[in-house]
Amino acid sequence: MPSMVVIATTAVPDHLRGALSRWTSEVVPGIFVGSVSARVRDELWNAVTEVVGNGAAVLVHPAATEQGYAIRTAGTRRRIPVDFDGLTLIRMTTAPKVKKMQSPS
Repeated sequence: MPSMVVIATTAVPDHLRGALSRWTSEVVPGIFVGSVSARVRDELWNAVTEVVGNGAAVLVHPAATEQGYAIRTAGTRRRIPVDFDGLTLIRMTTAPKVKKMQSPS
């Protein structure tokens, strides 16, 4: 039975966006919404995780949890889903430090 999915992407290859738009609608840049079966959802997510590279992606889909949904992530991200007594909370990590360029003296 189809269920609603939301996939949010950042800095992913264009061909991945094209593949996702075959099964979902890109409602705003990088946000894909659709109603697909669990099998199609898992195949789409496998495609995302294989090519996400330095980008980032998040999948939210219905699940038999207290919250009623599950979160999957792939790629580089600052927000990490963490299970806390059956609830998925989001933990923020520190921003990567950028090395300052030193000018020649």
